[in-house]
Amino acid sequence: MHAIILDKPESFVATTLPDPGSPGPGQVLVRPHRMGICGTDVGGYLGKMPFFDYPRIIGHELGVEVLEVGPDVSHLRPGDRCAVEPYLNCGRCYACRRGHTNCCQFNQTFGVMCDGGLCERFLFRADKLHPGNDLTWEQLALVETLAIGCHACDRGAPQADDQVLLIGAGPIGLAVLEFVKLTGAKITVMDLVPSRLDFCRANYGVDDTIAYRDDAAAMAETERITGGDRFPVVIDATGNQHSMSAALQHVAQTGTLVYVGITNQALSFSHVAMHKPEMTIRASRNALPGDFTRIIELIRYGAIRTDPWITDRVSAADLIAKFPTYTRPDTGVIKAVVDLTCL
Repeated sequence: MHAIILDKPESFVATTLPDPGSPGPGQVLVRPHRMGICGTDVGGYLGKMPFFDYPRIIGHELGVEVLEVGPDVSHLRPGDRCAVEPYLNCGRCYACRRGHTNCCQFNQTFGVMCDGGLCERFLFRADKLHPGNDLTWEQLALVETLAIGCHACDRGAPQADDQVLLIGAGPIGLAVLEFVKLTGAKITVMDLVPSRLDFCRANYGVDDTIAYRDDAAAMAETERITGGDRFPVVIDATGNQHSMSAALQHVAQTGTLVYVGITNQALSFSHVAMHKPEMTIRASRNALPGDFTRIIELIRYGAIRTDPWITDRVSAADLIAKFPTYTRPDTGVIKAVVDLTCL
């Protein structure tokens, strides 16, 4: 079967692989139809993604069709359309035993720590597929991105009257924005790229935005918007160590800072910056199974719209040539989706 492999940073190669065969117990054979390109994929392409090694078949934001089910699989049928939960947890470690499957000690994220969905067919765990037969392939491919935002919002736990600062308006930031909106909190978005702020104002009704120039100017805007209080909840979705280190200054007394972006660089801030306001700092990693089922329902009933996100569509045949443009914010790409049916 055909596949595309990232054999080293900045180098995709089209190749053929052995057919995956028929599914065993607990497995299904699936055909991917659409794949979303994620910041993780871009980071892997650039050689900047922790947990990533080479060669690797990327692809974890997927809308897939069930082709064949294993002998003991009863909740899926051939022809089902599904979103993929790509976090392959062990089920036995401390985190899994407590229900925190997103933080499995031995997690293997599909398309990151093990080969993913940029291929014609693959075998997958049946318990990690979430049916959504009335959703489009593109909607299903975006469920995982939305799940990251859903979990990050839950980690920050904003209340209806809170002011929330979202730093970074790329795809993960937009996923966070969707769920912060559902809480009724008031949202301010900060980003370096003016077109992203324009997008948030036009598509999400965000009134307050901060066009980042430097830390002093950003802090002055924080003081203006909050009347000097700063933000009870700050969520940094940049994955940039400088932004993540500076994010503390925007957090209110007793407030919460959530890091959903990831970097392999060290963060640097003084202890007093977090100690004096008795700040809570939280990481947000992956998502939980219930997030996927919730999101499919929200899309189904129109509470979440995915169509404004997709700014670029590309066929698998053109992906290798086009992928470098997805690494540059100046191209204006929010979310690119790959049609895999031509592989």
